[in-house]
Amino acid sequence: MNDTVLRTEAPRARRAWQRVDGVLLLDKPRGPSSNDALQRARRAFSAAKGGHGGTLDPMATGLLPIAFGEATKFLHDLLDADKTYEATMCLGVSTDSGDAEGAVTAEREVTSDDASIAAACSAFAGEIAQVPPMHSALKRDGRPLYAYAREGVTLERDARPVTVHEIALLAVDRSDAARPLATFRARVSKGTYIRTLAQDIGERLGCGAHLVALRRTRVGTLDLAQAVALDTLEAAEPSARTDWLQPLDTLVAGLPRVGLGDALADRFIMGQRIVLDHADRAPLSRAPAGPVRVYRGDCLLGIADFAPPGLLAPQRVLATVSRDRTNT
Repeated sequence: MNDTVLRTEAPRARRAWQRVDGVLLLDKPRGPSSNDALQRARRAFSAAKGGHGGTLDPMATGLLPIAFGEATKFLHDLLDADKTYEATMCLGVSTDSGDAEGAVTAEREVTSDDASIAAACSAFAGEIAQVPPMHSALKRDGRPLYAYAREGVTLERDARPVTVHEIALLAVDRSDAARPLATFRARVSKGTYIRTLAQDIGERLGCGAHLVALRRTRVGTLDLAQAVALDTLEAAEPSARTDWLQPLDTLVAGLPRVGLGDALADRFIMGQRIVLDHADRAPLSRAPAGPVRVYRGDCLLGIADFAPPGLLAPQRVLATVSRDRTNT
């Protein structure tokens, strides 16, 4: 009779999640989804709460803003921000998804020179009507469009207005003369699909196109130059990772700023509307009605709606400052 040796492994210690407040500018690699990248970043910081601003497809790389803790309250502001991409499209081949992961639906000859490609790109500058792709997360009757697409079902979609603020051809690679690769840069409004833009450029050229690479370089005022690669972050010592953590107000740095004294600050963090006196409203003398960021000294208190000449209505108040003030 053979003896059987039973081996047991010691249970893994449960991760000690901790409160982390701040912003991480991550350079997402090709492959993982945006949520996968977020969870890996959360584990690197042992952050109890986190979210990302603006989904990137698994094939896409580049800037993925991640907010931890109280900074997640400002992620919504990124949804309306312009975004800048560098995209490479393969001319002469169309796919059902508009990118390299789809099935080829047509192949056509490419006869355009570089000047024609540049002109075709420029033709899409300004406000345009864009039909969302079937391979997208937009929902119809509670189901994402990509679920229908995977079943071979194509639904009618209404064109939506989007804005291409800037677009320029960067390079054309003709190492494969029959299937040249054209790279362009575009700064676009929210809701713009770059794969659809590539498809439309290809149709304008009469040869079709699909996206083979996509890199996001800016989200609003946030720049890829300040981002850290995911592998670099995970390989660093825990104590060194905090060097890449940006302040709480990073995501709202473009909003007008107003400072409050202690008395008004205490009222603000309690959610009360405030009427600023002449001295306090001076920094906002040229600010339009809309959101502003509110501080006590250098400490961000939250976001308020400002109505000239001096009414502040709290919208998002940081729980940390409310809690810390209450406990003093």
